Amino acid sequence: MELPQNLIFFALIFVVMYFFMIRPQQKKVKQEKEFETALKAGDRVITKSGFHGKIAEINEQTIIIETLAGKLKIERSAISMELTKKLQEPAK
Repeated sequence: MELPQNLIFFALIFVVMYFFMIRPQQKKVKQEKEFETALKAGDRVITKSGFHGKIAEINEQTIIIETLAGKLKIERSAISMELTKKLQEPAK
């Protein structure tokens, strides 16, 4: 029994999409979850909206950060992984 060429073509397209689109996205989500769980009080962070601050308190779903304007209560997912990692890199 021979498979139709169209079925093989669509299977190949799915495999390519998986390795170039779906898998990298899943990897990024996993990295962001690990980053969120590794946050601790005293870490300097930048939110996705651009606020800079230092973590004062961590709750299950929220974080309180201290900024120059005062304290802000934000969701853990509002912390930008990319910007915070750039902030924590040593200056060249």
